[in-house]
Amino acid sequence: MNLFHLFLYLAIFCVLFNVVITMIIISELQKRKVKINFFLLRLFIPKYVQQYKKITLEETGKIGRLYNWFVGSINLAWILAVLGFIFKRLP
Repeated sequence: MNLFHLFLYLAIFCVLFNVVITMIIISELQKRKVKINFFLLRLFIPKYVQQYKKITLEETGKIGRLYNWFVGSINLAWILAVLGFIFKRLP
């Protein structure tokens, strides 16, 4: 296994983690009686994440952990993917 594969697998793990966090955020919004459009869910994910951030900030005075995990995991996935492709190009 070379560095390309390592970074690629880690990026895939981060994306899967992000999907799980997104499902949990949607569940938390449903508990708070926010109407969710499941037909266009993929399109509205950024909107729902921002709603979660706003609601948790109003409720607790702090941004919810799930928001930070969502942003962190997707950013880490991009970074790992880019690093993987950089190492693939190296001789």
